Amino acid sequence: MIETTGDDRRFPPALADVARAEFDYDEGEGVDFEPYDAFDSAEETTHWLRQWTGNHELDGDAYRVFGQDGTGGLAAVWCARPGRPTAEQPVVFMGSEGECGVVAGNLSDFLWVLADGFGPMEAVEYPDREPRPDAALAELAERH
Repeated sequence: MIETTGDDRRFPPALADVARAEFDYDEGEGVDFEPYDAFDSAEETTHWLRQWTGNHELDGDAYRVFGQDGTGGLAAVWCARPGRPTAEQPVVFMGSEGECGVVAGNLSDFLWVLADGFGPMEAVEYPDREPRPDAALAELAERH
């Protein structure tokens, strides 16, 4: 069965592999990313989104949070394409200080961003940073 965003919060195999990957912070010069091994619950996501935006009418249904940086900024799948599988949805970063942006157009592209040595925060905040290719993450991207 192909998982679509309306199905549930099943964690894609690619993100499960990312959760087992090593990310080297390298004293602030590396990747500041702490992947989760499951999506946050709908309740946790809604609570965080309401706090982040100050809008207590919102719900978090459009987001599947799967990681964070050291300051609490979140990485999420943004379910912006109704009826499409989770893997075909954009990946976004929402920072602890209001920063936000699209990290990748889909999950496959996100894996290649990681393989180039960028975490979600680095991809949004420092897109011109010199890539730091990671062979293990490139192999993970090739598998998926």
